[in-house]
Amino acid sequence: MRLRLNQIGYIANKIALDLYNSSLLALKVPLETIAKTAKEVLELDIKEEIAIDQKSQELLEKNQQEVEFLRIDERKLFGMIKRQIAEEKRFLLFWDDRYNALSHKILDILIQKQYIQFSVNKNQVKNIIFKAIDSFAKIHDSIQEEVVAKIKTYKRKILVGTDEYELIYDKLYEEELRKKGFA
Repeated sequence: MRLRLNQIGYIANKIALDLYNSSLLALKVPLETIAKTAKEVLELDIKEEIAIDQKSQELLEKNQQEVEFLRIDERKLFGMIKRQIAEEKRFLLFWDDRYNALSHKILDILIQKQYIQFSVNKNQVKNIIFKAIDSFAKIHDSIQEEVVAKIKTYKRKILVGTDEYELIYDKLYEEELRKKGFA
């Protein structure tokens, strides 16, 4: 699942709460500080991916005539370009690897700033962060399906992509996140 900027706050809060509720460590700062740190790391990562996407799109558009002439599938070509740029920048695209790397970054900053204290193996604490990110990714898909199904049950048909659809979707999405303990 690709993370979006508007989801980062939920994930950061989940990380902070999971660390707070863990018996493996003690927080030396308020919960909000932990969440803010996680949010900064996640936001930087998402913005880096957005920049890679934009560069990939620019290259695709720059060579649009050749793409049309050769009748190349634009989505596949975009993916190939993105993978190449990501590889050059040493940016991880595969989610398990990426969640793991993000978990390490967050943990390293929390340790460096002395926001947490623990006496267990570092990987045990890193796994708490990883599981928080991974659980959000897994629950996101089911929430998305539930929200879309709810919108389809409305008496009046709401068109996908319209402002009204987006507003209703966001409201229902947040409600489901709250029900599942993410907000």
